[in-house]
Amino acid sequence: MELHDANSLIARNDDWQTTQIFGIITSDQVAAIQNSQLAPTNPAESAIIATLQPGSYTAIVRGVNNTTGNALVEVYSLP
Repeated sequence: MELHDANSLIARNDDWQTTQIFGIITSDQVAAIQNSQLAPTNPAESAIIATLQPGSYTAIVRGVNNTTGNALVEVYSLP
């Protein structure tokens, strides 16, 4: 999964139990994802926790090696 702002790629993740440090993601997110009570049940799923400024964002989801399929993207406002 990739998260883009109006200009560029700002975060990415594949397999939520492995944080990909990139863009706005500057530290390990595994504990934060688990503590959110929204952690995916499948370790191969993606998850990103990000503090975002107001604006437009795009999530791009694709399979390994750009394969296609079905995806569901959910966005939550966490306390």
